[in-house]
Amino acid sequence: MDAFTAALLQRIRNTKSDLDRARRSGDDFLVDVEESDLDDLRRLATEHGVDFDAVQAADHAPSRPVQHA
Repeated sequence: MDAFTAALLQRIRNTKSDLDRARRSGDDFLVDVEESDLDDLRRLATEHGVDFDAVQAADHAPSRPVQHA
């Protein structure tokens, strides 16, 4: 994965986390801001062939134990 894709995926994760926090706190203005940011990131991901929805799938996938050789 190149640096651009990694940075974009991290920004998506951070924005989703911020959106969840805004929703829990009941801050409607901040929810609007974070949703707008997420829409922009979705558009950017689409333009560059990055699977936006894969971030959510990867974040909710069960972690696999590390196997040592």
